Amino acid sequence: MSLALTVVVPCYNERANVAPMVAALDAALTGISWEVVFVDDDSPDGTAAEARRLAQTDARVRCLRRIGRRGLSSAVIEGALSSSADHVAVIDGDLQHDETRLPLMLQAVRQGADMAIGSRHVEGGDSSGLSSPLRVKLSETGIGWAQKFTHTAITDPMSGFFLTRRALFEQLARRLNGQGFKILLDLVMASPTPLQVAEIPYKFRPRQTGESKLDILVMLQFAGMLLDRLLGGVVPLRFIAFALVGALGVLVNLVVLEAARGAGLGFSAAQTIGTIAAMAANFELNNQLTYRANRLKGARAWRGLVLFMLVCGLGAIANIGIANTLYAENGHGLAAGAAGAVVGVVWNYAVSATLVWRVR
Repeated sequence: MSLALTVVVPCYNERANVAPMVAALDAALTGISWEVVFVDDDSPDGTAAEARRLAQTDARVRCLRRIGRRGLSSAVIEGALSSSADHVAVIDGDLQHDETRLPLMLQAVRQGADMAIGSRHVEGGDSSGLSSPLRVKLSETGIGWAQKFTHTAITDPMSGFFLTRRALFEQLARRLNGQGFKILLDLVMASPTPLQVAEIPYKFRPRQTGESKLDILVMLQFAGMLLDRLLGGVVPLRFIAFALVGALGVLVNLVVLEAARGAGLGFSAAQTIGTIAAMAANFELNNQLTYRANRLKGARAWRGLVLFMLVCGLGAIANIGIANTLYAENGHGLAAGAAGAVVGVVWNYAVSATLVWRVR
């Protein structure tokens, strides 16, 4: 019998949920030929080892362990592209999605839908499993953004629970952004023609073990993905994030400068402190947001901070040099300053990506 369904489970630190997930899928998919692929981002808790332990006695279980790469969207893409089944489903590894809805989702696609989405917001659905008012607010905000900017009628575009034909996923794969945590909307927006979507209600269950991955930084990445799509991918998403962080750094510099001058320091000393504070803030924001998938920790973070400051120092020299040269040639101070700033940002971005946050 040909393989009907591959269930892709992107996971990080979900060891305790691996065996229960396999058992739940076994009970829910009776009569359907299926496999499950756990795509693990090198979890320190041994998630991959647990998946491989089960795979030794159950050929339906596979594990893809990724080293040097992180992120839910890219994990889903790799897991889906490893499939040879007719259909691919995506489900979170925390057991909050209702796997018993998978047969209905498969039936909907077999009957003509391009994609079936598990929805908490159609009749019969329930989102009470969200763990806190903050998560509820973040989810509602994301849904509002998605519906407003993409004009989609999908009630739950933030859902991480969906099923589609493998052939369609492969067709759209090269168009995907592959960054962040919201692969569903990326798929929908990547399609050159509107997708026929069936929404299947499900009840979002409370997490039993582990910690939620949804936080404000995830939402910022989601906003960046929407912006990337609206711009048609002309400017790299990471460059946009890097530039926005740099703009925040200017604000930090000014605030610290004024505070230091208010404390009685001279301008030069205050500006020096403000510049160092801005660089430190920029490094932390870039580490947590722009380069979240390969962020630095521990001793590597301290080394990265020092290197980032050196890079930005050279960028400042390039900024000033270009601006002075252009001003000497044409006398237009604003244009010269803007050109110098652009050169400085591009330098900082290119060198930081190459040296500070390079994949090891």
